[in-house]
Amino acid sequence: MKLWAPPTWHTAFARALFFTAFALSLSQALPAHSSLPFIWPLPAAFTFGNETLSVDPALSLAGNAASSAILRAAFDRYRGIVFKHSDRYGFLRTLRTSYDVAKLQINVHSHSDELQLGVDESYSLFVSSAELHSGVVTIEANTVFGALRGLETFSQLCTFDYTSKTVQINKAPWSIRDKPRFAYRGLMLDTSRHYLPIDAIKQIIESMSYAKLNVLHWHIIDEQSFPLEVPSYPNLWKGSYSKWERYTVEDAYEIVNFSKMRGINVMAEVDVPGHGASWGVGYPSLWPSPSCKEPLDVSKNFTFDVLSGILSDMRKIFPFELFHLGGDEVNTDCWSNTSQVNSWLSKNRLTPKEAYEYFVLKAQQIALSKKWSPVNWEETFNTFPAKLHPQTVVHNWLGPGVCPKAVAKGFRCIFSNQGVWYLDHLDVPWEEVYTAEPLEGIRKASEQKLVLGGEVCMWGETVDTSDVQQTIWPRAAAAAERLWSSRDHTTRT
Repeated sequence: MKLWAPPTWHTAFARALFFTAFALSLSQALPAHSSLPFIWPLPAAFTFGNETLSVDPALSLAGNAASSAILRAAFDRYRGIVFKHSDRYGFLRTLRTSYDVAKLQINVHSHSDELQLGVDESYSLFVSSAELHSGVVTIEANTVFGALRGLETFSQLCTFDYTSKTVQINKAPWSIRDKPRFAYRGLMLDTSRHYLPIDAIKQIIESMSYAKLNVLHWHIIDEQSFPLEVPSYPNLWKGSYSKWERYTVEDAYEIVNFSKMRGINVMAEVDVPGHGASWGVGYPSLWPSPSCKEPLDVSKNFTFDVLSGILSDMRKIFPFELFHLGGDEVNTDCWSNTSQVNSWLSKNRLTPKEAYEYFVLKAQQIALSKKWSPVNWEETFNTFPAKLHPQTVVHNWLGPGVCPKAVAKGFRCIFSNQGVWYLDHLDVPWEEVYTAEPLEGIRKASEQKLVLGGEVCMWGETVDTSDVQQTIWPRAAAAAERLWSSRDHTTRT
């Protein structure tokens, strides 16, 4: 039995965990500004003063953002965060009749709510001085998602003063112009090895928004369990741990929509051909044999029919342009040692290694036919780089040096070097997470542009609902700043 707590407690706890990273890193990143309020990740450009402004608990929303459902919901959400401690019962309002800041004006140039890789997340935030103040803080952005990032920064400027029991903005006036360094700033979450309830996943997504991370890589399925409902092949989720540890189609929709409201894409992963033992619980013919359960049987058309059915059903849920097909840690001994698969190999004049290539490339074609760009773990690139589809995104994990090789051949790359960005490696300190560099070894500007960004990976072997947030944070915040902020401004010289 896992201990559980109300979502409000966990949300507050996640935010507290996240902000502990500030004190650790800010002294290194900004040694000359030790008195700065903690803003994480560090904005691209900013100026500040030395005034303190009070913020009205009845803060209202102005500007054209009011016509955006995403921004209206975000304003209400952040207002709840900012004023969590202040005057909840109205006792102080009769003691104070005026505040320096009474309105938050948000203007966006486009109200499109299409969220895809590379969406403009830039924003500007302005807080005037007290003597010039009109009572308005202004956020300007090209998109609603840029405005979301501005709202997060605004919430970090606001602090609760326990003496006056008011929310204040210190160091005013502020002028902040900000944009991310990388388009892809991710966190991988593994729900196969330990099932995580929907509420737990939502709390993790919420905490991601505090760090301006924008991709949840959902490693839903693995050899240990198959918890996802697939209407086209309804027996697949017989591979779940239990009938209570499953995700319905509606659950998956809810995760995607919840993420979008926070400017976060969801990239799903179906790891093939290895890590597929759980598939055969519902459909045993997917196993090469009952005693040899993975990689999935490469010799049967049914294997690819099932894979196509899974991707067809998932395409209705996951609109993000990237889809992860895994492809890592494939031990082909099972194919060699199973008579009917070995006969198929001989008939088609394929070695087991060539069959691995055949499976990966066929899976890529299925994903491409669904209008997805395939993402594969780096073993595919290391084994047959010339055969991968040009749209392939190579996902580094084994160590340094892969992204430079991948982008040199024209592939896009995601950085997740396990030596620094695998969060299940508990012996890796935050300093090493913070100083990791996705562009290491890449000098040409044209090749640097092919590095989409990176992600920290929370594999699930040793975490569950009781400790997943504590394991993710605060180290994930260190990677988040590396991915958002200019390296020139966040590296001690």
